[in-house]
Amino acid sequence: MGAAAGGVVFGGALATAQTALAADGRALVEERCSACHQKEADGTLHRIDHVRKTPEGWTMTLFRMRQFHGVMLSDEEQRRLVGYFAGRQGLAPEEAAPYRYVLERRPAVVEEPVTDGDLSVMCARCHSVARVGLQRRDADEWRRLVNFHLGQWPTIEYSAQGRDRKWWEIASTEVPQTLGAKFPFRTDAWTSWQAAPKPDLSGRWAVAGHRAGIGSYGGTATVTKAGDGYRIAYDLTDATGRPLKGEGKSVVYTGYEWRGSGTLDGKPVREVFAASRDGKRLDGRWFLTQQDEVGGSLHALRIGGTDAAILGTSRSFLKAGTSARITLWGSGLDSGEVGFGPGVSTKILSRSPTSVTVEATAAADAAPGPRGLTVGSAKSDGFAVYARLDSVRVEPEFTIARVGGNGGPVPPMTAQFEAVGYLNGPDGQPGTADDVRVGPMPASWTLEPFNEAAALMEDVKFAGAMAPTGLFTPAGAGPNPQRQFGTNNIGDMKVIGTVADGDATLAGTGRLISTVQRWNDPPIN
Repeated sequence: MGAAAGGVVFGGALATAQTALAADGRALVEERCSACHQKEADGTLHRIDHVRKTPEGWTMTLFRMRQFHGVMLSDEEQRRLVGYFAGRQGLAPEEAAPYRYVLERRPAVVEEPVTDGDLSVMCARCHSVARVGLQRRDADEWRRLVNFHLGQWPTIEYSAQGRDRKWWEIASTEVPQTLGAKFPFRTDAWTSWQAAPKPDLSGRWAVAGHRAGIGSYGGTATVTKAGDGYRIAYDLTDATGRPLKGEGKSVVYTGYEWRGSGTLDGKPVREVFAASRDGKRLDGRWFLTQQDEVGGSLHALRIGGTDAAILGTSRSFLKAGTSARITLWGSGLDSGEVGFGPGVSTKILSRSPTSVTVEATAAADAAPGPRGLTVGSAKSDGFAVYARLDSVRVEPEFTIARVGGNGGPVPPMTAQFEAVGYLNGPDGQPGTADDVRVGPMPASWTLEPFNEAAALMEDVKFAGAMAPTGLFTPAGAGPNPQRQFGTNNIGDMKVIGTVADGDATLAGTGRLISTVQRWNDPPIN
């Protein structure tokens, strides 16, 4: 085998396994798909060979073949087909990057309106923008998809913003051209990624991340090869030093798309990560298997494969005139001075290659503002010193929850909030782009009706409750005879997080809509 810099192994057994998977996958396509998808003059199969998707996208395609057309596939056959298609007709890392939030099931993401032609009306009124953006087709294939939509759902022409204009003319001519130009089948990015060597991700990794409402965590992970996938073992601690253990198994699609399942802190979780091109970083999110809104970010760096780096800290701020125990997680941290900037002194309490714990003390006259952290040659930002907070914001500013449970098949969808302290930036005004983010603060939480209608319906009384951690848990599903009109326990509420800062109190507000269950929850919404 040949080895790349930093211990990342390419070729050899990995390449042989990929070749075998491709041959096996193509044989299965010929056997199970070619009866309906005819072979074209160039040897490609109609429709199948003219689209690129993520692993989730191909999973949805195969589900549709089974549901709509009665294609019988075993779980093993589906696994093999998804692996084959994702490797042969996937998305390059650069193509998937803008839409990873939907793959990672990140809650509280509000998409930007689509400004290209009529795409917001034609596509994004039913789907997320990400669902469209995670496919690649030429204009003719996008046109076939439009025809499929109208054939499968004939009333689509009469839905909102489709009436009283030349809907079909726009949908069948302008929209495919726009989509073909914006999300084309052939791209330099995909050609480049197909030719690039794919890294072996086994090895030891430094890890850091954050779970809203709970806090930051860090430590190490050990990844080992297991068949055509990997096994991972986590050895982490939270911000208080409490151990967090976990383990799982994964498959890596398209050479970089890590999809895993296992346990973390005794709970079943799923993992959606993306590896860097050189195989030295993993970034993404893990979440509970049955409640994907509950989870945390994860950033990992191959130990020994890069220069020293700081991945995260157990806390992101220090108040002037106080001391705190702070852990920095990363790689190559076992040497060099530890610095928090002027006015902050540190005493090292423990140290290893992947973490350093210090007692940090900010002088009473330490200048407030953002600070750069250093450990030897490793540098990081995202830390702040403050004397007093200037404002508090509730994050997320807007999100939704969903009723559930109560004997029904769908669990409730919770909503997690944090009260984040800020300093005014150079303009001296709160709520502007130059504000300095200090970090999540301990807060008390209350709910108020968002508007007059919510007050009349007593939404705060019926919709659910806030925990001291900022977690909103919706009330049970189903009509409630105690409510006006016997309606569901839905609600439109203002979320208020109040932070005590010395003798002062500051509050931030957000909006929460608790609504009904999502009965159809595909891998890509």
